[in-house]
Amino acid sequence: MNNQAYFKDKVVIVTGASSGIGLAAARAFGAAGAKVVMAARSLEKMQELSASVAPEDKVLCVKCDVSVEEDCKTLVERAVERFGRIDILVNNAGLSMRAMFKDLDLKVIERLMDVNFYGTVYCTKYALPYLLEAKGQVVGVISIAGYSALPARCAYSSSKYAIRGFLDTLRIEHLKDGLGVLVFAPGYTESNVRNAALVADGSAQGKTPLEEGKLMSAERCAEYLLKALRRRRSQRILTPLGKATVFMHRLFPRMTDRMTYKFIAKEADSPFK
Repeated sequence: MNNQAYFKDKVVIVTGASSGIGLAAARAFGAAGAKVVMAARSLEKMQELSASVAPEDKVLCVKCDVSVEEDCKTLVERAVERFGRIDILVNNAGLSMRAMFKDLDLKVIERLMDVNFYGTVYCTKYALPYLLEAKGQVVGVISIAGYSALPARCAYSSSKYAIRGFLDTLRIEHLKDGLGVLVFAPGYTESNVRNAALVADGSAQGKTPLEEGKLMSAERCAEYLLKALRRRRSQRILTPLGKATVFMHRLFPRMTDRMTYKFIAKEADSPFK
C-alpha cells in the first residue's frame, strides 16, 4: 500500500509544524492526501507555509504552545470541530539544550520537560478518545538520546527517555484496542533545533555545533515517518549511527559511555573543554 492509499483523507495533527521535521512531515502528509492540522506557537508563519502543505480545505493552522495544557485541549477541539475526527497525532514539538548539569539553571530542565514530555502527554490525553474511536495512531518523535544518554544534554535526554516510557506504557494499555503507538527516533537531522537549544542560563544557543548540511534532511526523515506509520510499526530508529548506538548501549553500556564522551568532546565549543 502506498502513501496515497493509506493516508488519503486521514486527519493528522502535527505539533511543531512550523519548521524542521514537523513542517516536512506536514507537507508529506498533505502530499499523500491527508487533512493536516498544523500546530505551533508561530501562527503567522504556519499560515504563510500552509499553502505548501495542502489545499485550503485540507489544512488547519492552530496556535499552540504544547507546554500549556489548555492550548493542547483547544488544539484537539479545533481539529475535531473542523474535520470531525482524528486519525493520527504526531507529537513532534520539542526543545533541546546544551550545558553540563553542574552549570545548569534548573529552570532549563523544567522548560524541556514541559515542552517535550508534558507537551506529548497533554496532546495525547485530549486526542486519545478520538484516536481510539478511529483505531488510529499516536507518535512520539524522540531521539537516539532517548535510548542512550547524551552528555551536556541531560534535560533533553531525560525528556526523551520519559516520552519513550510513557508511549511504551500506553501501547501496552491499549494492546487490544487497535491503537497504534510509534516511538520514532531520528538520529542527527538537519533542523533549527540546535540553534534554538538552551544553554546553562536558559538563553538560546543561537548556533549549531554540527555541520547541518551533512545531516539527514528533514524531508528524508518525514519519508521514514510515513513509512513507519503505514506499516503500523511500534518503533523506528534511524541512521546507521543511531542504530549502532542503541545496539551498543544495550550490550556494552560502559564502552558506549566512553565512545559517546569522545564523540561529544569533539563538537565545536564542547562543554567538556
